[in-house]
Amino acid sequence: MAGLNLLPWREREREEKKKQFFTLLGAAFAGAVALVFLAHMYMQSSLEYQQNLNQMLETEIADLDKKIKEIEQLDATRQALLDRMKVIENLQSTRPAIVHLFDEMVNALPKGMYLEHLKQEASVVRVEGKAESYARVSSYMNRLDASDWLKSSNLNVISTDTKGAAGSMPLRDFKLDVTQLLKQGGDTEEEVADSSKATGTVAAKKPGGGS
Repeated sequence: MAGLNLLPWREREREEKKKQFFTLLGAAFAGAVALVFLAHMYMQSSLEYQQNLNQMLETEIADLDKKIKEIEQLDATRQALLDRMKVIENLQSTRPAIVHLFDEMVNALPKGMYLEHLKQEASVVRVEGKAESYARVSSYMNRLDASDWLKSSNLNVISTDTKGAAGSMPLRDFKLDVTQLLKQGGDTEEEVADSSKATGTVAAKKPGGGS
């Protein structure tokens, strides 16, 4: 037994272990490369999925923004229609009052007095005309205050017209305001819609005409 040579066997064993080591090292490297590749593919797939999801969300958001704008336009159209309906209702409700306004303004005129201009701003009616005396203006204001459709007459200006014909009685120019009531005998004043503003010129009852 002392004469046996074991060196070749040990050398082969060493070579076998070295081959096994490099084989395991190569397998580990290949496994690591495969894991890195799979991780990269997973991350790429996740990134593409997230990008597609973001694109879908952006598309949905754009659609929602468009629908919101359409809803806002519909709301604006609805509000405009409601405003028009309100104006129409106001016009319908104030139509009798406007008719009574002109009747009362003319019928209340005393003799020796006539109107030249009427202008309505909201519920205030501005009146301009001519009268033979201050007393006739005062009488006219009293009649307006006694009306069921008018109240709170207020004299603004009164002056003597010096441009009349020679020898004729000088007339007084006057301007007064009176408040229109939208309901007969109403206790409170209501605003008239802007669209129902009326301006007009009324020539009635020249001096010396009927009452």
